[in-house]
Amino acid sequence: MSLQFLPKFNLSRHRRWLIIAPPLLFLLVFFLIPFGFALTISFAQTAIHVPPYTDVVSMDAQHRLHVSAHLDNYRYLLTDKVYALSYLYSLKTAFFSTLICLLIGYPMAYAISRTSRSAQSILLLVIILPFWTSFLLRVYALEGIIRENGLLNQALLWLGLIHQPLQLMHTTAAVYVGIIYSYLPFMVLPLFATLEKLDHTLLEASADLGSPPWRAFLDVTLPLSMPGVIAGSMLVFIPAIGEFVIPTLLGGADNLMIGRVLWDEFFGNRDWPVASAVAVVFLVFLVGPIAIYQHYQGKDLEAHA
Repeated sequence: MSLQFLPKFNLSRHRRWLIIAPPLLFLLVFFLIPFGFALTISFAQTAIHVPPYTDVVSMDAQHRLHVSAHLDNYRYLLTDKVYALSYLYSLKTAFFSTLICLLIGYPMAYAISRTSRSAQSILLLVIILPFWTSFLLRVYALEGIIRENGLLNQALLWLGLIHQPLQLMHTTAAVYVGIIYSYLPFMVLPLFATLEKLDHTLLEASADLGSPPWRAFLDVTLPLSMPGVIAGSMLVFIPAIGEFVIPTLLGGADNLMIGRVLWDEFFGNRDWPVASAVAVVFLVFLVGPIAIYQHYQGKDLEAHA
């Protein structure tokens, strides 16, 4: 029996690796290798040649390996307040954008999950429909709506609600509107997937026990939907914190998010070592807490298994 079991076990193991290999290869090619290059460049120094930085690892005429790593770029990040302010502003913008998306997206997802199957298909199509258009075109379309002579101001003036056009473009409010408009579907879809699987007999049992609807929501629906809340929040927060297009097109000069700082350092100042250091620190701050959370969540799931 043991000789028959061994080939089956190995076959099952190979099948698991066949499933895991494509995403691992994708992460290796599009994340780990580029991150390795960025990490290496962050220890270099700026130089006037192509590419615009010194070699960190080099080999002399005697084929001896030389490593010339510098921490000056990381020290520079600690001395210049621009980077700290851009990190904090990006965190604040992403946090409040995620919170507003959650406050808007949760009722939407809950309402869609309580409708009939045919209505769900139509409503989900409406949620997904913006993805059929280019992200850049959607941001430009939003700019046409909220600018001084845009559709929104013209409608408000025609209704008599305002007497002069509102200044929405190049403001912080425009950045929030752009992020919420662009990333709201990423909040709604995971929430819907969780709420749609919710066992409604639990709510009926809660009502039979005398619990009012608001109490049943807090005690039953909300805790059971937390996986969708966490997944949706991550899907909004992570891209929003590094957003570049929306602050550039809709925000003003004071909307200095970290994505824009990276662009300016790479392509404006051509200071690739400092830009790489900014990117590495940003990634550590972003991925570190998420990795820690996933680690403890995994241990918690194992403990309850």
